[in-house]
Amino acid sequence: MFTTTKSFIHEFKKRLTEKYGVGLDDSHITERYDILGSMVRDYANINWRKSRDAVNKKGKKQLIYFSMEFLIGRLLTNNLINLGIYNVVNKGLKQIGMNLHDLEEQESDAGLGNGGLGRLAACFLDSIASLGYAGNGHCIRYEYGFFRQKIVDGKQVELPDQWLVNGNVWEVRKPKHAVNVKFYGHAETYQKRNGEFGIITVNPTIVKAVPYDMSVVGYRNDVANTLRLWSAEPSDEQLPRDESFDDYLRTLREINHGLYPDDSTEKGKMLRLRQQYFLVSAGLQSAIRGHFRRHKTLRNFHEHYVFQLNDTHPILAIPELMRILLDDYEYGWDESWDIVTKTFAYTNHTIMVEALERWPVRYVHHLVPRNYMIIEEIHRRSQREFVNKGISEGDRQNMAIIRDGMIHMTNLAIYASFSVNGVAALHTEILKAQTFKEFYSLYPEKFNNKTNGITHRRWFVASNPELNKYLTSLIGDSYITNPDDFEKLLPFVKDKKVQRKFLQIKRLKKQQLAAYIKRANGIKIDVDSIFDVQIKRLHAYKRQLMNVFRIMMLYFRMKSDADFRIHPVTFIFGAKAAPSYYFAKKVIELINGVADVVNNDPEISPFMKVVFIENYGVKTAEIIIPATDISEQISTAGKEASGTGNMKFMMNGALTLGTLDGANVEIHERVGDEHSFIFGLTEPEVKALRESGTYNPWDVYHNDHEIRRILDSLIDGTWSQGNPHTFKAIFDEVMNKGDEYLILKDLPAYFKRTDEIVTYYRKKSSWAESALYNIAKSGFFSSDRTIHQYIDEIWHIDKVKNGN
Repeated sequence: MFTTTKSFIHEFKKRLTEKYGVGLDDSHITERYDILGSMVRDYANINWRKSRDAVNKKGKKQLIYFSMEFLIGRLLTNNLINLGIYNVVNKGLKQIGMNLHDLEEQESDAGLGNGGLGRLAACFLDSIASLGYAGNGHCIRYEYGFFRQKIVDGKQVELPDQWLVNGNVWEVRKPKHAVNVKFYGHAETYQKRNGEFGIITVNPTIVKAVPYDMSVVGYRNDVANTLRLWSAEPSDEQLPRDESFDDYLRTLREINHGLYPDDSTEKGKMLRLRQQYFLVSAGLQSAIRGHFRRHKTLRNFHEHYVFQLNDTHPILAIPELMRILLDDYEYGWDESWDIVTKTFAYTNHTIMVEALERWPVRYVHHLVPRNYMIIEEIHRRSQREFVNKGISEGDRQNMAIIRDGMIHMTNLAIYASFSVNGVAALHTEILKAQTFKEFYSLYPEKFNNKTNGITHRRWFVASNPELNKYLTSLIGDSYITNPDDFEKLLPFVKDKKVQRKFLQIKRLKKQQLAAYIKRANGIKIDVDSIFDVQIKRLHAYKRQLMNVFRIMMLYFRMKSDADFRIHPVTFIFGAKAAPSYYFAKKVIELINGVADVVNNDPEISPFMKVVFIENYGVKTAEIIIPATDISEQISTAGKEASGTGNMKFMMNGALTLGTLDGANVEIHERVGDEHSFIFGLTEPEVKALRESGTYNPWDVYHNDHEIRRILDSLIDGTWSQGNPHTFKAIFDEVMNKGDEYLILKDLPAYFKRTDEIVTYYRKKSSWAESALYNIAKSGFFSSDRTIHQYIDEIWHIDKVKNGN
């Protein structure tokens, strides 16, 4: 492969001619991107093959990370940096009149995720490879991803995310590793030759699962792991008698179609269940087949594999491994259960009851009848164990795997897994003390915390090259492989010269974001204004609505008092709402309604602009985060499991404005009150308020004239061109449904804290010191630290290369 600029140029021209039959001058930019991507992929493939051989031939213990999402973003820049060839390629392209950035822009965000769950999984894969360990991800090869968001008349419209329309240069189809996944049919007992009885699934629908593999490149260490994407394709097996071929093809396409089908219908729920089973069955069969070929037994399977279940979606892996061991390899129940309970670890990502997945018994019984039988037996045995251990009837009901015609997937995961972890210190304590207190009392050794992290190599080194270059000039580049070394910046945080340089770089990143907003939104923003940013999945508990109320408050203050003016602020939002989540979609419409009024008011717009960035994803986050001044992390205390956006902002020198929720707690512990802005009720205070039953949002409404004006504006047409009905649903959610997420309760404290942070921003030296201090303390939130903890305390997986 190429090692110099000259050899790169030669190889690039050669491939362009061989594949497309064109020279440089005649080639299209998409062809150039494809050639460059294939060159980088092939460069990585050398390490990829060596890494696989090292793990498999030496029988090393490896991780399989099951997740319905891997929000990996674009890979070109990341792979160039990790392979150590960025400068060679960049220089070579310049010499032949090309711009690397232009080629980078040809790559779409991979449509494999939606939010923090998928971004976390992607960060974990990067850290595992960069630390040199054996760990691979498994997901579905979604044809259309989540959706592409378009804003039409202020409203979210969902369009197909056609990320594969031009192919995926990073993937390699592996048909020889395909497996068959069986749905439907019915389970029957049969007698084996030895006289014992076994169970077989009769007349199933068989789907072929074909893997498409992508290399996950470690940072300059010659290690490459795998992200395996499973695609549903027609099987060679005979169809069931009652199924037409057209129906069969339709069900195949549905599995691959997109992430998180609309679950407001029974059809959508069944499709989600099919996707989940398809993923885990394919992944388990693939691992078991390879292991059995090498070891001729599955009794040591758990010694060579550990499976991390990322949230509730992959939990069907538990009964599926039992089915494979019992039926396909004819192990007994006790021996199979022993293997299962040493194989799976479970990560919980939420305490919200509605997000703790439950499936109707009839769904599972219909879709995977044999697996349902196994779940029934696990339930029966677990209840017997609970009785024998003296667990009360009430607690047994709370811990039941099957209850009221529903299968409680989280209870199944906790019972069968050897490790159950939360993703932030506060979150884990809530799991132990409240959500799963009965399980924690019985199995305290299973529960542990692993505070989430981010890959600083993407979210700092690649996303903020200017700041990365300057930081390297001050403290060296050891933090790239040892993120604790961010703390080497501490002696410089009060240095006026360093502060000025940081502010210069921040302004440059704000100019870049402003240019993007001008192109995408047609809005001109002031680069010297405060960039106040809230970018995350839209949900009521994340309280984007509270942020909008603050903007309304400022608007009404300035309209009613000609002497009241603020330091210019640009409020930037980015969020997708689930297609069936009506309230969230109305909040997006409200944000755009407020933006339309504010941005077009000549009295107000010089001091305040509101921007909603369409189709927010990894690609846009990499532009927004380095430019941010204020990071809005304002969820109701006790509702956000962790959050990782807060860490990305911190690492890029934004100050946190937030509640003591999720990882905000640990950010605050590291930077203190001096360098973060915390407000609002704490989790114990929220709990006590709810238990007291004394909170009534109408009391706030009647006692605070500013808040009353804000709420009235929702139903007087202020933000909806005179239509009083447009935002009535939002008014009702807050006022007539009890203000579930305590927006009005926290609003006065939020108003006060935002005034203080804006005042602090004017003190440029102090602000720069706080921003630099945040960067210096951000190393803890690298996913390298998180992965070290998983490896040391849960996975115990091996290095790819001995001595690496």
